Amino acid sequence: MSSSPYYLKGSALSVRLNGVVGWLARHGLSLAGSAELSVRGRKSGELQRIPLNPHSYDGAQYLVSARGHSQWVRNMRAAGGGELRVGRKVREFTAVELPDAEKLPVLRTYLERSGWQVGAYFQGVTAASSDEEINAVAVDHPVFRITVKG
Repeated sequence: MSSSPYYLKGSALSVRLNGVVGWLARHGLSLAGSAELSVRGRKSGELQRIPLNPHSYDGAQYLVSARGHSQWVRNMRAAGGGELRVGRKVREFTAVELPDAEKLPVLRTYLERSGWQVGAYFQGVTAASSDEEINAVAVDHPVFRITVKG
């Protein structure tokens, strides 16, 4: 058993598609709710950009890492916030990571809405899975509650 945090690297095709989705969001076209996340790199200090689909649940917005403990997650932990962009609309936000014990309803609704897109990264867990099954993979999928500034 590996002691490294879960992370599923994207295939060459998914990396290419993410580039297209990010370009579209940067130029004002959101696909399935996508936005371009910009977060300051913890080592480089440079803005790192990746397309994400912010998730709304119970009046709050969240960023969920379907692929696990990725670079954007590590950068978000260090930076404590970032920006979401769709075209000229830029929303600056602060972010707080949820403890595993609070992720269940957010992950379930995320899988209900986006499971068609991200289900492969959840190791067989779906929106219809039991609470225990979702809680078992919660540690592998960081979730940040974001608060838009202003």
